[in-house]
Amino acid sequence: MRKEIRTVTQDGIVQVTIADERFYGRPTTDPVTGLPSGFEWVPAVTWISSFYPKGVPFYRWLANTGWDEAQAIKQAAGDKGSKVHQAVGDLIDGKTIPMDAAYLNRTTGQEEALTLEEYDCLLAFKAWWETVVPVKVIAREVVLWNEEYGYAGTADLVCGIKDDLWLIDLKTSQHVWPEFELQVSAYKHALPEAWAAEKAKLAILQVGYRLNKRRWKLTPVEDQFPLFLAARQIWQKECEGISVFKRDYPLAVALGPKADPVGREESAPADSEAEP
Repeated sequence: MRKEIRTVTQDGIVQVTIADERFYGRPTTDPVTGLPSGFEWVPAVTWISSFYPKGVPFYRWLANTGWDEAQAIKQAAGDKGSKVHQAVGDLIDGKTIPMDAAYLNRTTGQEEALTLEEYDCLLAFKAWWETVVPVKVIAREVVLWNEEYGYAGTADLVCGIKDDLWLIDLKTSQHVWPEFELQVSAYKHALPEAWAAEKAKLAILQVGYRLNKRRWKLTPVEDQFPLFLAARQIWQKECEGISVFKRDYPLAVALGPKADPVGREESAPADSEAEP
């Protein structure tokens, strides 16, 4: 069985993460019989966007940090971001979040209490929310599927602020990397037409931001969809043939029986009788 993180979202859509790969799948039906006929799989927006060049500052940081340490930092940041996203969703739904609230760490599969740093991100989101109220929530954590270009992704927040439609991506990082701009641009081009998607404004909301006293920063983003499509072309070239079904792993791993030392045979127990 493959090592994966599998999450079921709305309408039976499944999100599957394997190593650095991420797919979305949805059930399909036979056009003739109307019966279920399997799943349609497409790459995730975040996976495609990761193929866009990250720039010299990132690669300098990677060189100074080292690959193993950088991967550990990346994993920890992802776990933090996941817990903050879950808690922010509860805030938007009107829930009160105690300081010791526990949320799922999707890497370990265990619920963990919010750290002080994660709780600070919630306070920052609350501060931003109260700055821009009233906010009309249209959707949160909504899976968007682009039929034309074959990709899907989860938008954090689609909302109305004053007279404008905003598509906002929530981040706990201290930098707005170019691939973040590609992500929200891709989400915009997968919004339902009924939401007047062409007029949607895009932004990255950083919470737990350490470079100002507000602890949050909202960065408007220009539509970078052509660059996303360029990244998708690179993804398609580099990932040709990769399928959600093609990487299988055993349920467990163990070494075989221990080999005898070289040149030494196992002797019979002292009290055993020799064969005639």
